Parts: sequence; C-alpha cells; structure tokens
Amino acid sequence: MTVLKWLGRMALAALLAAVVVGVWKREELVRLWAVQTLFNEDRIVANFSNMDAAFLTRDVARGDGPVSPLPMGPQLTMPEGFGGWLEERAITSVVVLKDGARVFEDYYKGTGPDDRRISWSIAKSYLSALFGTVVAEGLIDLDAPVTQYAPALAGGAYDGATVLDVLQMESGITFNEDYLDQSSDINRMGRIIALGGEMDGFAAGLTETFAAPGEQWKYTSIDTHVVGMVIRGATGQDIASLMSERIMTPLGLEQTPYYLTDGVGTAFVLGGLNLTSRDYARFGQMILQDGAWDGQQIVPADWIEASILPSAKTQEGKIGYGYQWWIPVGAEPGDEVLGRGIYGQYLYLDRSSGVVIVVTAADRQFRDAGAHAQNIEMLRQITARVEAMSGT
Repeated sequence: MTVLKWLGRMALAALLAAVVVGVWKREELVRLWAVQTLFNEDRIVANFSNMDAAFLTRDVARGDGPVSPLPMGPQLTMPEGFGGWLEERAITSVVVLKDGARVFEDYYKGTGPDDRRISWSIAKSYLSALFGTVVAEGLIDLDAPVTQYAPALAGGAYDGATVLDVLQMESGITFNEDYLDQSSDINRMGRIIALGGEMDGFAAGLTETFAAPGEQWKYTSIDTHVVGMVIRGATGQDIASLMSERIMTPLGLEQTPYYLTDGVGTAFVLGGLNLTSRDYARFGQMILQDGAWDGQQIVPADWIEASILPSAKTQEGKIGYGYQWWIPVGAEPGDEVLGRGIYGQYLYLDRSSGVVIVVTAADRQFRDAGAHAQNIEMLRQITARVEAMSGT
C-alpha cells in the first residue's frame, strides 16, 4: 500500500469517526449552540417562549382539575410614558390584577397568552414558597448545616454554611454572576446544563469563599440550587414532583409548566421554570393572599410573612432581600415585594393595594444604569393608577 493510499484511508476513517461523534453528540451540540445564541438580538424573544425546543426539560404537572378563574375587572388606563417604557425595555407581556381580577393584559413583540415564558430568577421565589411547605412539616431546620441534607457538599465551599445562609444568599461562596462574561461561573453553569452535566456536582465542586457563612450578603444564584438540594435531601423527592403536588396543582393553572433540567433530570430551580403570564399572576395572587387560594392554605402564612421581609444583610438604603424575594428601595417591609429575573422579568406585589403585576421582557440592556429603577417606577405608577381607578 502506498503512503498516499494509506493517508487517504486514514483521512476517510477520521472523517467517518467525526460524523459518528457528530451524530452521537448532536443534541449536546444543539443545546450548546442554543446557550451561545440564547440572548442574540434576533432570537431572544422567540427563545424565551420556546426554551423546551433547545434544552432538556421536565413537566411540572398541573393536575387534572379545572382552571381557576381570573375574572376581568374594570379596564385600566395606563400612565403616561407606558408606551415608551414598553419599547425601551423590550417588554413582551404585562398582566395586572386588582383583588384577583384582571384589569390589564397585553402581549407584545409577537408573543401571546399561551406562551410559556422563561422565569429566570422569578423561579427562586417559587422555590421559596415550596421550601416553606417543607419547613412547616418539620423536615428542615434553618439553623442546620446544609451538609446535613446534602452530604455531597461536605468538604467543599458550602461546608459550614447553614440552610438559612443559603436561603438568604449569605453563603460567602465565590461565584462570578456576570452574564456578559463567557468565562463566568454563571455561564459555565449554563454550558454544563447544555452539555448534559450534573448541577449537584458543579455545586459540590466549588471550593472558594470570600467571607465566612452568614457574614455578608451577595446575590449568588448557585445558593438557590443548594436550597433545592436541601429540599430533595429532606424529603427524598424531586423538586418537579413536589412543586406540582404542593404549588401548581392547587393553583389550577391554564397550562402545564416545565423546568429546564440538567443531564440527570434535576430541575434548574434557580431560573428554569416556564409558565404563562396569567399563571405567574395566579402564583403572585396566592402569595398576596398570605398563601391561600380557593379556600386552601397552600403555603403557610407565617412563612410568607417571614420570607418577604428584608432580613438579609444587604447594604442600608439599597434593595432588600429576604428568603429568595426582593424588597424594593423605599418599600414598607412586608408590603412591596418582587420576584425578579434577568432580562426584565418581574412578579411585583403591592399587598396593601391588592395589586399583582407580571412583566416579561427580552431586555438586553437590563443591566444598564437606571434600568431597574425605571422598571420599579413604572410598576409603582401602574399601581397608583389602579388605586385611583378603584378609589383605594
């Protein structure tokens, strides 16, 4: 055999091997490409409504009960500047409830009421509610070390942190959450999800801290995954099943939600929950009603009261944080509270006014200076218009 023929056969074999590997890894490569292009200007709106087209997912069963009503109320006239805000902040939907009735609902940029939009970190507030139901059963001690429920974390950066530390984002874990930095921890985590890796192993593999547990507050999304590990360890059940049984089924949702998952089916609890805007509103209304819905106490009222207080060690005069809930600057404790996600997702509650506002968006400039403050100002203006309309 000539060297030329031998090289040709070797090249053909290499090509065939590449084809085989390409077919075998096709799904992983598609998901990796989805992560890399998820926030592209020409794709972001559609991507946020179709996360199940590119990622591993798991349904969160809504049960077979009837859809709970969200009746129409008197229709709201939006404040001046609303239209400009919609455009500037790339809003895709707004739903406003007053005392459980819809006073405003609209969809933008080609989205609609049937779209199951990605929550991003609003999912953390859902996990907080679920967590409260487990605590009420006496299965979790907030002062216990996380390793009591998640022994896989022993020997890593989380060793020594308590359940309360991670619930309030005071773990002291070093974790780069810069979404614009491709080498950041949050983006490395995204690639693990895309390539079918395991989130538990990622969390257990973290080794660096910047402070002792409980000393400082720093928003750290991986803490929420550890909260999920604690729930799973305490109950012996997976999050999707628990969320279905304890939160979603009683709410009577319109559509079946779903979680993004890692390669072994573990729910991406820190930001992977997908629901319709109306179904986000149902959850918000339940929280506003101190955990009650349709005559049933879904989440203990005392847990909700504790979770929405600004109990974490955030800087004085800055935004507050509770048990996976945000408290806006200038809010009365226990009154205004937020679930909040990247790229402009909001679940806003004004409890004294009986107002729930859901905002979904695809705002690629969400980190610009003043963007969050602008959003809060608009949410407060909308609430003021609702109050004026209803005479409250």
